[in-house]
Amino acid sequence: MKRLAIASVIALSLGLGTGTAQAQANPDRKITLSGGSIGGAWSAIGNAIGETIRREAPNAAFSYEPGREAANIQLVSQGKVELGIAHAQLIKRAQAGEDPFKAPITNLRAIALIDPQAAVQILVREDSGIDSFEKVLAAKMPVRIALNQRGTLMAVTGEEIFKAYGITAKDIEGWGGRIHHVDYNAGLEMMKNGQVDIIINMLAFPSGQISSATREMKVRMIGISPTVSAKLGDVLGTTPITVPGGTYAFQPQDIATITGSVVLFASSAMKNEDAAAITEGMLKHFGYLKQAHATLARLEPVNLTQTAPLVLHPGAEAAYKKAGVLK
Repeated sequence: MKRLAIASVIALSLGLGTGTAQAQANPDRKITLSGGSIGGAWSAIGNAIGETIRREAPNAAFSYEPGREAANIQLVSQGKVELGIAHAQLIKRAQAGEDPFKAPITNLRAIALIDPQAAVQILVREDSGIDSFEKVLAAKMPVRIALNQRGTLMAVTGEEIFKAYGITAKDIEGWGGRIHHVDYNAGLEMMKNGQVDIIINMLAFPSGQISSATREMKVRMIGISPTVSAKLGDVLGTTPITVPGGTYAFQPQDIATITGSVVLFASSAMKNEDAAAITEGMLKHFGYLKQAHATLARLEPVNLTQTAPLVLHPGAEAAYKKAGVLK
């Protein structure tokens, strides 16, 4: 099906350009956003962004597709969907052609930051005897680990954390352990059932998923050393952050960890006026976005522009400047 340029959809819905009659004659044109699994934060945020598009363009057929980060990057790059959600740090890896990508992908640009605190949160079962990665290595513990699905920065980060501590997947298997690549809700369920000792993910804090899951199981949160944090910054482009003590009932002390950033992005081939239209819609309905999800509630309009290491789409940049949130 043909996909209508977003600016054109808005014009048609308002009776501009060629008029609403033509908009009604082309009902099969749509805008697609590829995000995360249904029920997760990215799904809620993606649909909220879609609502801002619907409010500005009632004739636009917006659809949200559940996806995975690496696939989202490929789909947007190839022009198969208009918008995607991913960590800016994974897009940085895509630009360099690093794992999980086979070749550089350089045609992606940011529309907006949607989560500035995608912090690594490492939970271990209290009865596992694990209180640090150093202990896992020294005792060659047969740990069972839940990482996120392959093709996500969450999974890559989990693998890189173990690697930075000198622990390889081969080591874990050799000690009698196992790595599971599953979505976060499935991993938490495995942890409840005693099938997993460690679970690693990147998400805002406090996380409702963590708070809910830990009502029924005893866990502790472990941190990342400054040395390892610096290594991960070089490899992934992450930055240090602290999860304050008391963020969760089971976590009385500050926990040092790392964070990435999640962005809404498009292809550099998207027309400037289309990228501007999406951005202007988000800014116009920013109050709605803040109410739609707790992660978005932490943001102010200026935060939307903070998409490094991914650069803004020129159209989005122009819209932010027009609105006065970017000089």
